[in-house]
Amino acid sequence: MRSAAAAAKLTLTVVLFAAATGVAVAPQAVADTNPPPSAGEPSPSAPVRIDPASPNLQLPEGSTLAPPKVLDIVSVTDESSVAASQPEQRQETSNSTVTYALQSEVAFGKDSAVLSAAATSRIQAIAADINTRHVTSPIRVFGFTDDLGSSEHGDALSKQRAQAVYQVLATALSSAGDSSHTFQVRGYGEDYPIADNSTEVGRRQNRRVEITFTPPAA
Repeated sequence: MRSAAAAAKLTLTVVLFAAATGVAVAPQAVADTNPPPSAGEPSPSAPVRIDPASPNLQLPEGSTLAPPKVLDIVSVTDESSVAASQPEQRQETSNSTVTYALQSEVAFGKDSAVLSAAATSRIQAIAADINTRHVTSPIRVFGFTDDLGSSEHGDALSKQRAQAVYQVLATALSSAGDSSHTFQVRGYGEDYPIADNSTEVGRRQNRRVEITFTPPAA
């Protein structure tokens, strides 16, 4: 396995615009050192028991509390036709971003980057959501795999899958009359797992394609 710091890759920024005779795509490669939104998120665990009488929780004499601030609260919604523990699509909404995560087993065949009909329908629904929200920020389409097989194969497959999702998403947005979006398409391979790769349940969660965007401020 490789550390995330060793992954020095380029993001493929794709600018989609409407031409007089159709839709043209002009790719530009730009440096991207930002990790995906899901990177580094720990698995849920039971809260730590706190002793309210502990002296370590008391402010020193003369101290004051810091000014209050708004936390970036995340809402998570899972969709599955199999079981609650096997989500086929996950939507995470925070104060700043929205992320859709498509499970690879549902979106693609084994070791394939060809989208299933069910996945195409889901992506078109995501495009409708983006269109409804009037998103103007760059849309990131990132692919991920588990740590099985070679890292080179995982990098290539995750990029191919991200590209396949991007193609359907961009086409759906263009068909809806919104072809001015900027896309960042990248394959991260086994980097940035969100679950334990030592179990099949965890590896299934890590095999995914994420679509992330920032809605305009209300």
